[in-house]
Amino acid sequence: MDMEEQYDKIYRYCYFKLYDKQLAQDMTQETFLRFLRQDLSLDNHKELPYLYTIAKNLCVDNFRKKTVGSLEDATEEATYNPTEDWINHLTLKSIISRLPQEEQELIFLRYGNELEVTAICRITGFSRFAVYRRLSKALKWLKEELKKEGFFDE
Repeated sequence: MDMEEQYDKIYRYCYFKLYDKQLAQDMTQETFLRFLRQDLSLDNHKELPYLYTIAKNLCVDNFRKKTVGSLEDATEEATYNPTEDWINHLTLKSIISRLPQEEQELIFLRYGNELEVTAICRITGFSRFAVYRRLSKALKWLKEELKKEGFFDE
């Protein structure tokens, strides 16, 4: 497993969950510290889901301890694009935030971190069918919402 590549993916995952760059960095470091401290001999294909499980648990624990700022505030701080791109990005984030949390996570894992469906299954515990079905339903809903916002010419 390429640790540097996985580090970036885990960081993006933590940032997706927390919307705070410094906190995401801290959670990513803690994830890898806990992973490396474990004296486990995992199969290569089980290491990535284990990393995501550690990261998810750390983010959930952090969420329980603190109140996370609104999506709009986090997006404003994290976006450095020109105005139009920023508005589109904010609109997309806002639309995605209206999805149930599980579907948001599936969208992020599949398209944000470009994970294979089998890896997503191991991370989430969903069957392949459930992952495909939920992704399809979420993407269809997103497309309809984006049409309403004028992202597609009809």
